[in-house]
Amino acid sequence: MNVMSDNSQTADEAVISAPFFLRGDLVEGTAANHRSRDLGVEFATPDLDLDKAILPRHELPPLLNMPLDEIIDFLVETGRRMADPANPYMSEVVERMCNTHILPRQVLEMQVATAAAYLNRDLLKTTVERNFHDPRVLDEWVPQEDFTGRKSYVRAFAPRLVHVLPGNSPGVAVKSIAQGALVKAFNLFKMSSSDPFTTVAILRTMADIDAGHPIVQSMSAAYWRGGDEMVEPIIFRPQYFDRIVAWGGGDAIDNVIKYLGPGLQLVSFDPKTSISMVGREAFASDEAMRQAAELAADDVMILNQEACVASRFQFVEGSEEQVDRFGKALHQAIVKRAAASGDKRALDPDMREQIETLSFLDDEFRVWGKLDGSGVVVRSEEPVDFHPINKTANVVRVDSLDDAMRFVNVATQTVGFYPFDRMDDYRDRLASGGAQRIVRLGEGGPSTIGNPHDAMYPLQRFVQWMAHEDGTRAGADSAQGDMSGTLE
Repeated sequence: MNVMSDNSQTADEAVISAPFFLRGDLVEGTAANHRSRDLGVEFATPDLDLDKAILPRHELPPLLNMPLDEIIDFLVETGRRMADPANPYMSEVVERMCNTHILPRQVLEMQVATAAAYLNRDLLKTTVERNFHDPRVLDEWVPQEDFTGRKSYVRAFAPRLVHVLPGNSPGVAVKSIAQGALVKAFNLFKMSSSDPFTTVAILRTMADIDAGHPIVQSMSAAYWRGGDEMVEPIIFRPQYFDRIVAWGGGDAIDNVIKYLGPGLQLVSFDPKTSISMVGREAFASDEAMRQAAELAADDVMILNQEACVASRFQFVEGSEEQVDRFGKALHQAIVKRAAASGDKRALDPDMREQIETLSFLDDEFRVWGKLDGSGVVVRSEEPVDFHPINKTANVVRVDSLDDAMRFVNVATQTVGFYPFDRMDDYRDRLASGGAQRIVRLGEGGPSTIGNPHDAMYPLQRFVQWMAHEDGTRAGADSAQGDMSGTLE
C-alpha cells in the first residue's frame, strides 16, 4: 500500500531530495513536496510504502534471536564507518541539512561528527545493564521462582516501535537507532522536517556493512507531515505497533495522544524546560561570580539553546545589585559562545517585541544585549511569560533559592546548581516538585551513561514484558489454594 501526502505536487529540480529507507532499501522519488518547520524550505520525498514499513504480527521480529553481543558488535562497526571521513552519506547530510535546519553549519557539523561516539561498546553495554536488572531477558526466557515455589520464565520481548524524532538535535537519530536495536525492536522512524536526512544516512551506512543483517531489516525511516490523515490513522494502530516513542514539542505529543488506546502506548520525551539555581556564594568574590556566570552560559548554550537540557531561567540568590552584575557577566559569556559557533539567527519577532517592551520597564526589568540574535539577558523578579530560546536567558532574582522552588514542576528537566555543596539540600525538594535531574552548574550536557532519562529507564518502557508460567512448583498444595485468589 503506497500513500502520498495530500500536498503532493511535481517537484522542481531545485527542491532538495529526502529519500526514505525501508528495511534495507533506499527509496528515492519526488512524489510529495513538504516544507521544513523553521525555515520553510521545500524538500521532496517519495511515496511511502506502508506494506514495507510494517511488520505483520504473525512474523517474528528479525532481531529476536540475535544475541545482544552480536547486535552491539554491529552497532560498534556502524559507528566506526560513520566516523570515517570517506563516508559519503554522513558528509552529504551536513550539506542537505544546512538548507532545512535552523542551527548554523558549524554546530551541525559538530553534531554529525560526534554522533558516532554514541556507538561505543562500553556505552552500549552500560546502557543495557542500567536499564535491565538481568540483561539476559533480552536474549532468552529467564527462569524465575517466587517464594511459594511457583516457577515461570520472563522475557523482554522485542517490541514494534514508531519513533517520532525531534527536529532540534540530529544526534537523537543515532541514539534512537541504537536503542531500537538493543531491545531488538522492529522500528519505523518518522523523521523531522528540520532533519529528514540523518537517520537515512546512518541506515545506509549500516546497509553498506550488510543490507540483509537483521538490524537493517528491522529499520525503516520516512517523513510525513505530522497529523497527515492519509498516513497516521493507518500506522498508529495496535495491529502494527506496540509503542509510539515521541520526542518533540507539545503539538507533536498532542497529535499522537489521540491514537493511544489498549495495545498502543506512548513513551514520551515531551517538552521540558531546564533551569539554573545560583546561590549567594557566587558573590563571595569577583572570581566566584565570573566562574558562576561562565558555567551558567555553558548550560544556556547547549546546542545553542535548542536542547531540552539548555537552561532558560537562572534563579539567582542575591541583591538587585549583585544579580545585575551576574546578568551582565552572563550576557558577555553568552555573546562570546554565540559568536564562536557562528550562530547569527535573528530572534523570533514576537519574543523580540516582548523583550523590547520589557526594556522600557526599568523598575521591574533590565535587559543586556542587542535584539539581533547575538545574545540577550533579561533580569526580572518573576519568570518572563515567553519561552527563552535562541541565546536568550532570563535571570530571576530571588532572596533565597527556597523561593525558586515554587517555579519547579513536572516540566522541569535539568537543574544546574551552584554552589555544588548545597545540592544535597535541594535534591529531594526538587524531585518532589517534579524535576528529573540535578547537576553541577555547567554540566547540563551529557549525562552519566545509563542514567534515567525524563524520569524513566527508556529501554524498560520500550519492551513487551512477557511471562511464561509452567504451573509447577515445589511448595505444598495448600499454598496453591492460598495464593490462587491473588491472580488476575
